Amino acid sequence: MRLTVGEHSVRHIRRIVRSLLDEWELLELCDAAELGVSELITNVVRHVPDRRCTVLMLRVAAGMRVEVSDGVPELPVMAAELSMDAEGARGLVLLDAVADKWGAERVSEGGKRVWFECWKR
Repeated sequence: MRLTVGEHSVRHIRRIVRSLLDEWELLELCDAAELGVSELITNVVRHVPDRRCTVLMLRVAAGMRVEVSDGVPELPVMAAELSMDAEGARGLVLLDAVADKWGAERVSEGGKRVWFECWKR
């Protein structure tokens, strides 16, 4: 999905995540996936001037993957470098706690992609 997000977009995207996970019979991943996508979209709202992003949700063998790409090349600080005392980036600490794996990389178009995976148990 190519989107321009606003403060109320998170609620709608969470519904889409829940719907896809229901279709994929992966509702046990819903809490973690909804929290993860909420944090990534909130970061777009806060840190991307035009608030444009692409959201990709994939069914993978282990569970599901969410990718959020935007046009800002600065990568987020990785969770190992964060603390709950940090002024910002608490959402990434939460993402690190609920996702099985996550990361960020620059993309050839000049922006970045932040992604996470949640796996079935």
